[in-house]
Amino acid sequence: MDNAKLISKKRRGPAATGKGEPIVVRMQPDSLAALDAWIGKQNPPYPSRPEAIRRLVELGLRAHGK
Repeated sequence: MDNAKLISKKRRGPAATGKGEPIVVRMQPDSLAALDAWIGKQNPPYPSRPEAIRRLVELGLRAHGK
């Protein structure tokens, strides 16, 4: 590889911190459509699906704590 440059791909979402527990969530089509509709109502830049789920969990936990 003479003088080859490596080009990194842009990643979506927040920067990886190496902290936290990764989880896998399986969603049914109707729930996924509702999530996508919620994302569409947010201000640009629109959150990714994982970020939207994190935000909704935070909102739910705050509402439940009151």
